[in-house]
Amino acid sequence: MGRKDRERFLRLKESNPYYQGFRGSATATVAAPPPQPVTESVTCSVCNRRRNVNVENLPEDRSEYVCLRCQDEQAP
Repeated sequence: MGRKDRERFLRLKESNPYYQGFRGSATATVAAPPPQPVTESVTCSVCNRRRNVNVENLPEDRSEYVCLRCQDEQAP
């Protein structure tokens, strides 16, 4: 960065402490998106379809898993 550019940047920074620079905030570091949940492929015990399910929502015995669609159909 040249002397004139540096001086201009410092003047703008003094007048506005939140000044991001001429490239804007898009060049600033952005926080990484949250990680995707870990999924596992499981077969539904009712309809025998394979579903990708969040590991946290799985029962201990994988053979007892019932998918959300089957749960909705069984609900009164």
